[in-house]
Amino acid sequence: MRRATTALVIGGGIAGPATALALARAGIRATIYEAHPGAADHVGAMLSLAPNGLAALRIIGADGPVRAVGHPVPRVVMADGAGTHRAAFDGFPELPATLAMARMDLFRALADHATAAGVPVEYGKSLVAAEDAPDGITATFADGTTATADVLIGADGIRSTVRTLIDPQAPGPEYGGVLSFGGYSAETAAEAEPGTMYFAFGRTFIGYWRVPDGRICWFASLPRTEPLTTAEVGRVSPADWLARLRARYAGHVPGEALLAAADPTTLMAVGPMERMPSVPRWHRRRMVLVGDAAHAPSSSSGQGASLAVESAVELARCLRDLPHPEAFAAYERLRRPRVEMIGGDAAVKNRAKAGQAGDRPAMPTPEQMFAPVHRHHIDWQETVRPLAERSVEEGSRGPARRVAGGSAAVS
Repeated sequence: MRRATTALVIGGGIAGPATALALARAGIRATIYEAHPGAADHVGAMLSLAPNGLAALRIIGADGPVRAVGHPVPRVVMADGAGTHRAAFDGFPELPATLAMARMDLFRALADHATAAGVPVEYGKSLVAAEDAPDGITATFADGTTATADVLIGADGIRSTVRTLIDPQAPGPEYGGVLSFGGYSAETAAEAEPGTMYFAFGRTFIGYWRVPDGRICWFASLPRTEPLTTAEVGRVSPADWLARLRARYAGHVPGEALLAAADPTTLMAVGPMERMPSVPRWHRRRMVLVGDAAHAPSSSSGQGASLAVESAVELARCLRDLPHPEAFAAYERLRRPRVEMIGGDAAVKNRAKAGQAGDRPAMPTPEQMFAPVHRHHIDWQETVRPLAERSVEEGSRGPARRVAGGSAAVS
């Protein structure tokens, strides 16, 4: 079977442009199809890109444009809710600093870079069906138009249509038990050194850092048993939400002071914190998932955007080297253990934020928290081999044994 040379990328958010750029580097022509009538460049709150995400962006030539819109936060300080610092981490000297930025700025940087690289984008294309044929796959959109390519890639987010086309029984997003919010406070609201991200644990949790204009950006949450939709959250006034947050964080250091000094006009009501549970099927025939459609880890991980870019690069590398059935299997083998480990850790943090008894995570050391995530590296030059060939080679070297951290070593 021949290797893919064309692709339909469904979804034009973060994963879509990253996937199209990675495919272009692999010699595969991709077109992005976005359901909304225009670019989603005013959607979302703040996010971070960790060193592993920046390394993946470098492979597709997009790290420069992204660095231009982010600001570095190389240091992390962890404290308790009484204001006592428990641990500090200055990053790994061999890795770049984590970047913080608005989600819309990251989107715009990636989308503009993809356009400059010649990636076509078609808006108002809501996918409704996909039909396989021996020589390709044809997508049908709600407006009656169609498009055909060798493969179809679902980069269409946590409520993916492609996921349900691959498996009608696929799970949907899992509610994390809290509503997420962000905002800005006056620069005098709390001590915050520039370039430092603070995580204050305790009865509840708040994260914050100083942005370049001097204000303090924070992110916080409200436990709620039953989720609200993003639209329902939007029907409550920012002043009302801020009042509820202030009551929740009364007595928390520095949460109480940060929220007291918060400007309601800057409140970002993100909505329900969600993650994807384990998705049984990532691919079927000529369709495959990437990014949040397969493995949204929730914002508690700090890894959503970084993992999406990593998966885009790995998928392109697999399609470069293997026909699509083997490429999809190799891609899932490379990605599933990592993203499920990170997503599972985020689920524990979500439950702790929701105040569920018995789920409060122990405070890890910075090395334990960041090393296996930030140091991940994709070797673009390495050839991806089919699973059968890899299994034969590994079998000839003897049985694998389990080692600390869950990785496999060869006896």
